[in-house]
Amino acid sequence: MFFLGSQMDNLTFRYSVLLVEGLNFTPQSSHPAFIFLLIAYVVIMIFNIGIVIQIFAEKSLHEPMHILFCHLPLNDVIGATVVLPRILKNILTDPSARYITYMECVFQAFFSHLYGTSSHTILMIMAFDRYMAICNPLRYSSIMTNKMIVKLSAGAWGVSFVMVGILIALTARLSHCRSVIQHYFCDNASLFKLSCENVVINNVYGLTFTVVLFTFSIGCTVMTYLRIAIVCIKSKNKLRNSKAIKTCVTHLAVYLIMLISGFIIIVLHRFPEYTETRKLSSVMFHVIPPGLNPIIYGLQAKEIRHSIFKIFRNKVNTK
Repeated sequence: MFFLGSQMDNLTFRYSVLLVEGLNFTPQSSHPAFIFLLIAYVVIMIFNIGIVIQIFAEKSLHEPMHILFCHLPLNDVIGATVVLPRILKNILTDPSARYITYMECVFQAFFSHLYGTSSHTILMIMAFDRYMAICNPLRYSSIMTNKMIVKLSAGAWGVSFVMVGILIALTARLSHCRSVIQHYFCDNASLFKLSCENVVINNVYGLTFTVVLFTFSIGCTVMTYLRIAIVCIKSKNKLRNSKAIKTCVTHLAVYLIMLISGFIIIVLHRFPEYTETRKLSSVMFHVIPPGLNPIIYGLQAKEIRHSIFKIFRNKVNTK
């Protein structure tokens, strides 16, 4: 009976309400922070959704490179939406009343990790597309077919879903003895810190998850750019090399912004005394890449840039 009662207590607690620590703003800085994050969220949504609509609306942009790129702004929308609205709400809420249900916390943790993981897998398939276009231009159209695009897209999202699903499932199985999320939002680490059980399996899988993801991501990107660099050095076609460099610089800039933002969070996890700095850097991970990605790609990609300028010209002419 005691065992059954204990199980029921754990089950009841699992679906109970948790308290989120949130970000520690002073009364003077809370309103400027709210305004900044609100503007950032609105800009992120407009830019990313706008660029996806633009690509699907313009037939001239229905190319493998642009279609694969669409996954990036969609992922950025997920990354911003899963975190920023909750932060905005908590800024205006008293610290003692920042509650979230356990199930909401699990969903937030899942989608926040899905955003980070998919950022890598999506940029990996985009790197593959650039490799094929530059290193195998004559075979590009025969390889990068609609079927291949679907396979690459399904692979990028499928791998992310499975890896993150296992990560969160291992944590969700744990019973809890605490009710405070020691972060400004729910992630895997803050979830399993609620438990007093042995979390060795969670730590091992989490470390393996991170190492495998970063190894494949960095390895794929480095190998891709080495092959592209070799092809460009051997080629005497200056126009082709110039186009290849412009395309690669765009992809590399987006990749480095995402990679550096993620590394800062991982490094700061090792220094408990910088908890607030880690929280702010984590916020920036959900703000800077989603805000800069559409600008970098939208202005750098010739076809997208011309399409955007054409819309503005048409609006000016109609006025």
